[in-house]
Amino acid sequence: METYVDAAATALGLALGDARPGVLRYFALAAGMAELVQAVPLTVQDESPMAFIPVSPVVPGDAP
Repeated sequence: METYVDAAATALGLALGDARPGVLRYFALAAGMAELVQAVPLTVQDESPMAFIPVSPVVPGDAP
């Protein structure tokens, strides 16, 4: 994980400096959460039925 954080910071031109230990702790925390989520087996029935359907913007003066 340290290698990834260092490579990503370099690729983005970020100097982590004193923040590096905190960034590494955050990535470890996020990796732990991802493991918990990925450990739950899901089926097609578990997928959310919600769908985002964008609406056309309302322009003042246009008839509805």
